[in-house]
Amino acid sequence: MHKSSLCLIALATLLLPGGLTLAQVQDTTHIVIEHGVAMQTRDGVTLRADIYRPAGEGTFPVLLQRTPYNKDNTAEFARQAAARGYLVVVQDVRGRYTSGGEWYPFKYETQDGYDTVEWAASLPHADGRVGMFGGSYVGATQMLAAIGHPPHLAGICPVVTASNYHENWTYQGGAFEQWFDESWTAGLAQDTFNRAVRQATNALTGSQVLPLRDFPLFNLEVAPGSSNLTRKLAPYFLDWLAHPSYDDYWRQWSIEEQYSQIRVPALTVAAWYDIFQGGSLRNYVGMKAHAGTEEARQGQRLLITIGGHAGTGRKIGDVDFGPAAAEYDENAITLDWYDYLFKGKQNRFAGPKPVRLFVMGVNAWRDEDSWPVERAQPTRFYLHSAGRANTAKGDGWLSRVSAYSEPDDSFVYDPAHPVPTVGGPLCCDTLHLEPGPRNQAEVETRRDVLVYSTPPLEESLEVIGPVSLDLWAKSSAVDTDFTAKLVDVSPDGFARNLTEGIVRARYRESTREPRLLKPGAVYHFTIDMWSTGNVFLKGHRIRLEVSSSNFPRFDRNLNTGKDGATSSAFVQAANIIVHDHTHPSALVLPVMPR
Repeated sequence: MHKSSLCLIALATLLLPGGLTLAQVQDTTHIVIEHGVAMQTRDGVTLRADIYRPAGEGTFPVLLQRTPYNKDNTAEFARQAAARGYLVVVQDVRGRYTSGGEWYPFKYETQDGYDTVEWAASLPHADGRVGMFGGSYVGATQMLAAIGHPPHLAGICPVVTASNYHENWTYQGGAFEQWFDESWTAGLAQDTFNRAVRQATNALTGSQVLPLRDFPLFNLEVAPGSSNLTRKLAPYFLDWLAHPSYDDYWRQWSIEEQYSQIRVPALTVAAWYDIFQGGSLRNYVGMKAHAGTEEARQGQRLLITIGGHAGTGRKIGDVDFGPAAAEYDENAITLDWYDYLFKGKQNRFAGPKPVRLFVMGVNAWRDEDSWPVERAQPTRFYLHSAGRANTAKGDGWLSRVSAYSEPDDSFVYDPAHPVPTVGGPLCCDTLHLEPGPRNQAEVETRRDVLVYSTPPLEESLEVIGPVSLDLWAKSSAVDTDFTAKLVDVSPDGFARNLTEGIVRARYRESTREPRLLKPGAVYHFTIDMWSTGNVFLKGHRIRLEVSSSNFPRFDRNLNTGKDGATSSAFVQAANIIVHDHTHPSALVLPVMPR
């Protein structure tokens, strides 16, 4: 080998301040990048981060991301932010990729987040102010860190994330979010498996393993004699199934119960078709009302876009939302937020209206004073039929006039043949189940789907805010589900889903204490359908779909009172929707005044 090459290798191994080597530092024209920088948590676990900063001297505000999705995936934004005058720290959270420790969602994010914020604030070239950014679980790392209120945390920017990891992440209305929980867990289990393989092969170095069948890779077990790979790769998934009710397991890291501990301004980004829409909006409302300081309460901002996990750009799902939709750029919005917060720039966030949202139908952005929008009026659209609302060709209709005496609508819910999920707020496998706005026409041909529609509208109707279904129903089973979906039907018959919800009957009163049904008795259910922002244009129809399944987005109710986590036996349920003077079932929409 040439002598000069040997010199270069020797130089690359020299330690720089902070334990870095020259090989770990990449100097570009405008920014300096340090890879794999280590810090230790309070309990001795090593977490690693990449650091990006402007070249040259000076101190800069810190933008921090803590991610389970591989810190390498944030490189593009980090370069942009460093070029704009920020010191960016992107860290793999505990148990993921280059960081040590064991991965378990939510468990360590408050303490690790606190430790990382304080470490990042003390880095060379940091000016002591730290802002966090990112979406989905990366939003959770922000919210949970903020609850610990580290002294140097000065702002957060949680994008499409949850507020309660029972109701917004794992369950909804008491039903298990099967598609998300399984697809998300499967995706993250890959890195956990890769780590286990590395540990197994590293254990062989310099050792003699006999008998050969004891090669560590073949013994991924949680206890002697156990062969449960799920328990090894994703123990939290089994814990989620073991806690279907909202109990202390969930309460320990509930954001909703700790808004008063958050003491920093936040830009909350939600999306109409996002799987965490309900939680994102609750976060904004909760922090606006209960954040721990007046400055933090006044510092809340909300942006509601279209797709979130369902997609970005002007075309989402089957719908082209026009050029205004393409204006949404998460990277640019994040940087503008911190330019406003840390640099005092008078940009989009300096105005008097803290809420900006995209209004579908007219496909335009609008600024508002509040969320929910105060001038929107809850308006009841009552369910009507002559007892045959099954399918879109049935006789169900919606009216602002309540029913007096009408026959019930009924259908049979069979867990062996559930109503399929078509679009909607989905994550995280678009290859097998496409998210977002999709045509519901095929779903509406099923006899186990009740359909209620208005006549074609004579004038456009604007609906912005929370949507719910006030429902009276009964069942032949001791437990069942009721689902609801709001649909905008255009004159050509395209039935675009807007928002949806579900309630598991035994959780109708509380997610804490399940109570089974008495078969044949009428019960009152409230189905939270989250929110929408849509103008039903002149000539369109407002439509409500009611059924008892939306699979595989939600797990199938077995109608037995038992969970699919531990049981496979099921029965059919004869489910009946009641709508008369005594039981005024109604879709409740937030209608904007003309």
